[in-house]
Amino acid sequence: MKAKVYVTLKPGILDPQGKAIQHSVELMGFEKIADVRQGKYFEVALDDSLSAEDAKRAVEQIASDVLANPVIEDYRVEVVNG
Repeated sequence: MKAKVYVTLKPGILDPQGKAIQHSVELMGFEKIADVRQGKYFEVALDDSLSAEDAKRAVEQIASDVLANPVIEDYRVEVVNG
């Protein structure tokens, strides 16, 4: 079992890396890009003996305490089999 964790800056938090990426994309000729926000992606491998609910609860705790800064970042956890 695997969990995917997506960490993104909360709306309203300044994202200079996202703005730099947007600028580069515009220089490439893509002019209709309204905004780019950057984030982080994690994969967490879990023991298959865990239930999907227990796995999600465990990874949400890990995301909240370690992977994301809850003051400025949001996170989303997806548990997938395989």
